[in-house]
Amino acid sequence: MSKPIIALTLDYETSKEYSKFPWYAIRENYFTAIEECGGIAIGIPHNTNDINLLLKKVDGLLITGGNFDINPNIFGENTIHKTVKLKEQRTKFEMLASEIMLENNKPLLGICGGEQLINVLYKGTLIQHIPDEIENSLEHEQINPRNEAGHSITIKKNTKLHSIISQNNIMVNSAHHQAVKKPGKGLVINAFSHDGVIEGIEDPSMNFCIGVQWHPEFFIQNSDKLLLKAFIKSC
Repeated sequence: MSKPIIALTLDYETSKEYSKFPWYAIRENYFTAIEECGGIAIGIPHNTNDINLLLKKVDGLLITGGNFDINPNIFGENTIHKTVKLKEQRTKFEMLASEIMLENNKPLLGICGGEQLINVLYKGTLIQHIPDEIENSLEHEQINPRNEAGHSITIKKNTKLHSIISQNNIMVNSAHHQAVKKPGKGLVINAFSHDGVIEGIEDPSMNFCIGVQWHPEFFIQNSDKLLLKAFIKSC
């Protein structure tokens, strides 16, 4: 049997911890999670010149998370919170890659910052720093290890995510200080935490376009594996 090829976006680093020159980075479990769920994962460089040709050769795109934020100017905010970290080159590439996939109705999954990027692509907005905008918010940057649960979320009924997971409440890990504020045009909220933070979005008009705020590649619960398997199946 053939297996779908899933493109994973890479982080871009200029720190000299690994090399004196700029380098790409990604956690291994993004690859192993895709492989365990039936796909073949490949990392793709931030090559905007050949991106159309490259994406023709893959069956799905996964926008990975990272320790950075999208420039608030892109979603219409002039003030930038002091905690915001930018990686403009990566954001530009991921926006273009996601747009191309959606134009061709190819499966797109956004994880953590990837969910936020999908929302901005759909002309939505973001909370720049949750503790400053959500009163009595949960600890969305959990102190315990990322391969453990941080808090529970509610999955909304009558959404694609609910049809995949078939549960109303699940436990997830949490490693973010930003979140979706106003969902983009055409997007539906499919999950939220009890402090009101949006934990998932989807475009019901597409073959597969889902963004989640947690990291399902850690397989915290079986629901994580169900989500990735559904993504691979759609590819």
